[in-house]
Amino acid sequence: MNLEKRILFFRTLKNANSNPKTELIYESTFELLIAVILSAQATDISVNKATKLLFAVANSPEKICSLGEKRLKQHIKTIGLYNSKAKNIIQTCKILVEKHESIVPDERHQLESLPGVGRKTANVVLNTAFRQIAMAVDTHIFRISNRTGLAPGKTVLEVEKKLLKRVPKEFLLDAHHWLILHGRYICTSRNPKCSQCSVEKFCNFKKKFATAQEK
Repeated sequence: MNLEKRILFFRTLKNANSNPKTELIYESTFELLIAVILSAQATDISVNKATKLLFAVANSPEKICSLGEKRLKQHIKTIGLYNSKAKNIIQTCKILVEKHESIVPDERHQLESLPGVGRKTANVVLNTAFRQIAMAVDTHIFRISNRTGLAPGKTVLEVEKKLLKRVPKEFLLDAHHWLILHGRYICTSRNPKCSQCSVEKFCNFKKKFATAQEK
C-alpha cells in the first residue's frame, strides 16, 4: 500500500469516527491500567462487567491491596486467567504504592516493569492515558495490517514497527483505536464484512483471494 493509499485509508476511517476511543470503561489512569491487564485473552465486554463491580469497591492501588488477592479473585473470576491476573494486579498495586506514590508511570520501562504489564499493555496505557504515540498490536491490528497490506509482518513486533513507520504522521496518535475498532466490527477474522467496509478499495484481501481462486 503506497503513501497515497495509506493517507486515504486513514482519512476515511477518521471521517467515519473523528474521536476514536477504547471500549474499556474507566475513570482514571489506574482503572485503565487494571482493565487492560484484565483484557488479555478476554473481551472488553467481560472486563467491563467485572470492573464495574470491582471499581465500585476498590479503584486505587491502596484499596485493591486492602482487598487482597482472594477477594480480588471473586470480582474477576468470570475473566480468563483470573488467578494469575489477580496475583499480578496485587503485586502491581504494591509496587505502585511503594515506588510510584500510587501514580501510574508514563514511561515505558517503568510500566513494563510492573507484573502483568507487557509491551502491548504498556502501549495501550501510553497511547490512551498519556496520549503518546504508541501502537498496541492485538489480534485485530495484526490481522488488518497483514490482510490489507498496510504493514505486513510475521510477528507482532514487526507489525508494530512497520505501522509506526507507515502510518502517516497526522493519523499516528489515533491509528491504534481506528484499526482495533475496524477489526472488531468490520474486518473480522471469519467472514469479514467487505461489502460494508469503507476502506475496501485500498485493501489487498480480495485481490489475494481472487488470485488464489484462479490458481
